[in-house]
Amino acid sequence: MARYRGPKSKIARKFKEPIFGPDKTLERKSHPSGSKGASRRRTKQSEYAVQLQEKQKAKYTYGILEKQFRKMFSEASRKKGITGENLLQLCETRLDNTVYRMGIAPTRRGARQLVSHKHITVDGKVANVASYILRPGQEVAVRERSKALEAINNSLNENISKYPWLDFNSTEMKGKLIAMPEREQIPENIKEQLIVELYSK
Repeated sequence: MARYRGPKSKIARKFKEPIFGPDKTLERKSHPSGSKGASRRRTKQSEYAVQLQEKQKAKYTYGILEKQFRKMFSEASRKKGITGENLLQLCETRLDNTVYRMGIAPTRRGARQLVSHKHITVDGKVANVASYILRPGQEVAVRERSKALEAINNSLNENISKYPWLDFNSTEMKGKLIAMPEREQIPENIKEQLIVELYSK
């Protein structure tokens, strides 16, 4: 499966945010890579550049490549409601992201690996497609034979985050998507309207 395999700290410094999780390099060097320091004079970004950067941030955050991201945008634009919010809802209800939000994996990349290695089930059936979009009411669980995996147990012990659109039982290692997330509930710092404006050109 195609995905970004390049340097993560470089991307985090570019956006000045821990895109891939906590990053010690970002704490030490908050300015973008390649610059001579935070005081370096930089030209003002064009409107297009700002929009493009926001799209790239969203793609890196959720681990989605361009072709799939554009397809998701097309689907979001066909749905009722606000296109930008629809897009973020589709990103959030991907199987790999849901596994990450439930705390089964410490990162989205780790969640994607658990899904592709068939450690996760959806409604009792093994699912190995990370981009699968869940619907409210569907149940996500750790496969019975995978419940003893050290990586999963360590993640569940360390992760205490709860999200209102998910109902998760860490003891049984299963949960449910109870509703589509509202925009104000999604913690990601993404300006989705800029992405909509970019694709609408």
